[in-house]
Amino acid sequence: MEEQVRDYVYFENSSSNPYLVRRIEELNKTANGNVEAKVVCLFRRRDISSSLNSLADSNAREFEEESKQPGVSEQQRHQLKHRELFLSRQFESLPATHIRGKCSVTLLNETDILSQYLEKEDCFFYSLVFDPVQKTLLADQGEIRVGCKYQAEIPDRLAEGESDNRNQQKMEMKVWDPDNPLTDRQIDQFLVVARAVGTFARALDCSSSIRQPSLHMSAAAASRDITLFHAMDTLQRNGYDLAKAMSTLVPQGGPVLCRDEMEEWSASEAMLFEEALEKYGKDFNDIRQDFLPWKSLASIVQFYYMWKTTDRYIQQKRLKAAEADSKLKQVYIPTYTKPNPNQIISVGSKPGMNGAGFQKGLTCESCHTTQSAQWYAWGPPNMQCRLCASCWIYWKKYGGLKTPTQLEGAARSATEPHSRGHMSRPEAQSLSPYTTSANRAKLLAKNRQTFLLQTTKLTRIARRMCRDILQPRRAARRPYAPINANAIKAECSIRLPKAAKTPLKIHPLVRLPLATIVKELAAQAPLKPKTPRGTKTPINRNQMSQNRGLASIVGKRAYDSVAGGGVPFSANGRPMTSGMRSSAQPAVKRQKLNPADAPNPVVFVATKDTRALRKALTHLEMRRAARRPNLPLKVKPALPIRPVVAPLVPGPPAHPASTSEPIILED
Repeated sequence: MEEQVRDYVYFENSSSNPYLVRRIEELNKTANGNVEAKVVCLFRRRDISSSLNSLADSNAREFEEESKQPGVSEQQRHQLKHRELFLSRQFESLPATHIRGKCSVTLLNETDILSQYLEKEDCFFYSLVFDPVQKTLLADQGEIRVGCKYQAEIPDRLAEGESDNRNQQKMEMKVWDPDNPLTDRQIDQFLVVARAVGTFARALDCSSSIRQPSLHMSAAAASRDITLFHAMDTLQRNGYDLAKAMSTLVPQGGPVLCRDEMEEWSASEAMLFEEALEKYGKDFNDIRQDFLPWKSLASIVQFYYMWKTTDRYIQQKRLKAAEADSKLKQVYIPTYTKPNPNQIISVGSKPGMNGAGFQKGLTCESCHTTQSAQWYAWGPPNMQCRLCASCWIYWKKYGGLKTPTQLEGAARSATEPHSRGHMSRPEAQSLSPYTTSANRAKLLAKNRQTFLLQTTKLTRIARRMCRDILQPRRAARRPYAPINANAIKAECSIRLPKAAKTPLKIHPLVRLPLATIVKELAAQAPLKPKTPRGTKTPINRNQMSQNRGLASIVGKRAYDSVAGGGVPFSANGRPMTSGMRSSAQPAVKRQKLNPADAPNPVVFVATKDTRALRKALTHLEMRRAARRPNLPLKVKPALPIRPVVAPLVPGPPAHPASTSEPIILED
C-alpha cells in the first residue's frame, strides 16, 4: 500500500475508536529512521458539539432545498451524516505506521447528488470548515461557485441599426477611446514624459529617496503600471490634448507622484505578508485579521499580485521546489494484519460463538444479526454490547452504526431531552446512549454496579511511614494538587527494611452499619415542626451528659448578637471593643428546608440558639470540629467581662454559661 503526499488516508489512534481521516501534507524521515506524516485534520460529526451539529443540519437542509436533491430514506439520511466531514487548518504529526488505508474526500458541489456517496466505499464530502480553537463552523472559502446564483445572464445581441436604450453612465465609465486623434508615436512620447516626471517627483520626495536611494531604482519605480495608467487617464480627461495633459502632469504645487502598493508597503510589512502567506495560503481575510489589520483587503490583494512579479517570489518558489524534491513523496506501508484487541475470542473451535464473559443470545447492536464469522466488543464493558464483522468495519471507517440508535441521535424525538426531568436519578443514569428504548429495560440492571476504590496494604503503610513527604493535611486541603505516588512508594520501600524491627501498629477501624448511624442521628436531632418567628427554643440542659452527635457540624451563616446578651461576641468567642464594628446584619427571611425535597429522611434544622452558641467557638475549634465531626465538642466558658469601677451600674449579662461537658441542642 503506497501513500503519497495530498492523499486522504485513515489513521488509527485507538483500537476501539473509529479511524481518523487525515490529508497527508508532508512525509518526513526522523533521525531513528521512522517516517512521520504531517497531516491536516478533518473532523467528524461526533467530534463537534451538539450546537455545531444543529448548525450543520440547518446548512444541510438549505443545501438540499437549493440543489433540489432527490428524497432519501431515514436510514440513508442517517448514513449520510457519517460521510460528512469538516475541514480544518489544524496540523499534526503522526507515525506513518498507523495508516490503515486510503479514502476519498471531495468538496460538496451543487451539482452533486448526495445518495451517490453512499454507493461508493471510503468516499466522504465536506462543505464547512471547523475551527477547533474558536469552536466555529464556517463555509469553505474555496467553494466552486457553480449555479444560477453565480452565472451571468447574457442579454440578446442588438440587431443592426437598433439603438441601446440603457443608461451607459450608470453601467460603466469610459476610460480610453481607441479612436482618438493621437498617433501611437505621440502616445509613447507622452508616456516617456510621464515616467520622467515620476522619477523627478521621487527625487523631490524624502520618503521615496530613502526607499529608492539610487537613480535606477527611482526610474524603475516610476516605470510601473500605476504611472502609465495615470498618464493615459490624464489624456482621456483632457480630450487627448497634449498641451493640457502636460500641464496636468506638473501642476503649480509640483510634479504628481503616483505610487502603487509595492511602494507604499514597508520592508517589515512585506516580511509579515510573506510569513502570513506561508501559514494561511491565499486566505486574505485571515491574513488581514491576524497579521495586517491596519491594511485594507483590497490593498493586500493588490500587493499579492504585484509581489508575484518580483524576484523575491521567484526565489521563494525555487527554494520550495528544491525543498520538495529533497522530501519523501511516497511511502510504502505494509498491510496491517495484527488482531484487534476488541475481537472476541471464541470459546470452542467453531467460529462465530460468543466469547468468554459474553451472554448468549446477544445480537449485533447495528444490524441485529445473530450470526457472524467474528464478533467485536463495542461500548462500555459492563453492557456487553458487540458488533458483527461488517458493522465493525463500518464503525471503524465511518464512525457510526448502520442503523439509527440513541447514540447517533436519529431516534431521539423532540420531546425526549425533556423527559429526564421527571425521572429519578438512578433511572436517568441507567439510560444508555448505546441502546434503544426497546433494549433499555433489558440492560437496566447492568448499569447499577458498585464502583469501589480499595487501597492496598503497601499504600496504607506508605501513608504512615512517609508522612513528611506526603503531608496528608496539606494534601487534604489541596485535593486538586497532584501527588507523586511512585516516589512515595519508592521512599517507603527504602525506609521499610529499617523499620522492620519495630513494625507499625495498624489499628483496625470498626465502623458501625449505616442503618445504626442514621438511627442514632435521627434520635439525637428529631425534626421539629416550623415554629413562628420570634420565639426562642429553650436549651435543654438536662441532657448535657448525652453525646452531642453531629451538633458540631456548623455552617457559615450570618447571625446576630449572642442570645440574651447585650455585648456582641466575635467569631472567636472574644467580646468586641467599642472601636470595633459589629458584623451583625438585619434579619433576612430564610427559606425553610422542605423535608419532602430532601434526598435522605434525616434533616437537621439549626435554631437561633444553636447559631448563637456557635459564636462561643474559636476559629481553631470550628475547623477542628469540621475535620472530626465524630468527636464530641466541648464549649469553653466565655471570657469574663471586666467590671467598671465608676458608678455601680449593673453590667450587661455575661455570655451563656457553659461547662466542660458537651451541650446537647434540641433542633
